[in-house]
Amino acid sequence: MFLYLIGIMNLVVLVGIVKVFRRMRRGELDEAALERQLDNRGFMNRLLRGATKAVRKPWHIYPIGVLFGLGFDTATEVSLLVLAGGAAAFSLPWYAILVLPILFAAGMTLFDTADGCFMNFAYGWAFAKPVRKIYYNLTVTALSVAVALLIGTIEVISIITERFGITTGPLAAIGSLSLDYVGYAVVALFVLTWVFALLVWRFARIEERWSVE
Repeated sequence: MFLYLIGIMNLVVLVGIVKVFRRMRRGELDEAALERQLDNRGFMNRLLRGATKAVRKPWHIYPIGVLFGLGFDTATEVSLLVLAGGAAAFSLPWYAILVLPILFAAGMTLFDTADGCFMNFAYGWAFAKPVRKIYYNLTVTALSVAVALLIGTIEVISIITERFGITTGPLAAIGSLSLDYVGYAVVALFVLTWVFALLVWRFARIEERWSVE
């Protein structure tokens, strides 16, 4: 239900972005007005505007990251703590018990760093011009809506099939899907979406045709 809520909220935001894009195409917005429209969209953006504007320097992100880490109770992290606790029960040396947490931290550091480098490049490109910002927001928001509703639907169907004992048919097939494979599909969806978006941007000449004069 939470994923459905996130998907619906982002869908509302997506509709707002599309409206702004259409107004820009009709020439109803200059660059300043376009920036104001983008800044005012979305309930959460309006609610947290004061907090987001407080982040003015790179080091301001660090305490936000600490708070995020404290609340980052993923299934993987919980499983890791259980495994580490189980290893302690077998009287293993402390350095052997720390192997799993260190590997987990190393993996998170590697992938978060790669993600940060990619997002730094993406934000730098997107925020250079208003038309880029709109196109970037359209792509990312549409992708987030698709992923949230996709995962939410699979989860709901799996609960329904288990609750009512459905073992055959399309519902049973969807309900039996492994989330590991769904994760691979989501990664593939991300890659294909970005490749398609870049091709459309380049060959449809979005920036040349729709830049605000």
